[in-house]
Amino acid sequence: MSETQELVLLEIDPRGVATVTLNRPHIHNAFNDDVVQRLGAIWGDLASRKDVRVVVLRGAGKSFSAGGDLDWMRKSGQATPEQNRASTLNMARMLKQLNDLPQAVLALVQGNCMAGGTGLASGADIVVATKAAQFALTEVRLGLTPATISPYVVAAMGARQARRYFLTGERFGAEEACRIGLVHDVVADEGALETRGLELVAALLQGAPGAIRDSKLLIGRVANRSVDDEIMEFTARNIADRRASAEGQEGLAAFFEKRKPSWAS
Repeated sequence: MSETQELVLLEIDPRGVATVTLNRPHIHNAFNDDVVQRLGAIWGDLASRKDVRVVVLRGAGKSFSAGGDLDWMRKSGQATPEQNRASTLNMARMLKQLNDLPQAVLALVQGNCMAGGTGLASGADIVVATKAAQFALTEVRLGLTPATISPYVVAAMGARQARRYFLTGERFGAEEACRIGLVHDVVADEGALETRGLELVAALLQGAPGAIRDSKLLIGRVANRSVDDEIMEFTARNIADRRASAEGQEGLAAFFEKRKPSWAS
């Protein structure tokens, strides 16, 4: 295994649960170009795999992710404009790959979840954090902006909250992150984080893989849209196709026969 691969670990269990672990605990899982490249490669691989049903994203050690590696960002001042744009475009593409994964994505957050780390969490479908977890969007304090992560963070917390936290750069805890919609569940400690993660993975495995994929597409299509003829046609076609699909027929049959559907056995 190369050094680049060791920066991010990937494990897939027999149930089809892929665990992706940021693996730079000595610097709180801050990321650089190599980490971004590795994550992009992992998302690209997982997106094409029919045997993977749930993706769990986590960080090794004390923190989920402190965001961008400061030494990496400092060195960007010596790069050409073209090199800087290529690097940031890779980050933007990696985040979109995460956001667009057809599988359900669960982020388990402990410790620091700062800047780009908050962006990664925002790209997940479900986020659980320990009570002691800390969040921040600190870019303005470094003379930067949270640009590439902004579509996902704004979608998670809303524009009004983003106008505060993007501009102040202040830290906020897990309870506040939950209140504003960035986090779904807050648990007592890392032991409880493991337990809640297992519970949510079990719940996600009860859903049909294709239905989960289409539900994610549905959310992306209808969010912040007025209900017009195009939306009504799309939603009607979505459920009609699901009813006629093999999954839909199996799910309905299992319900009436009082048994588990094939994907939940």
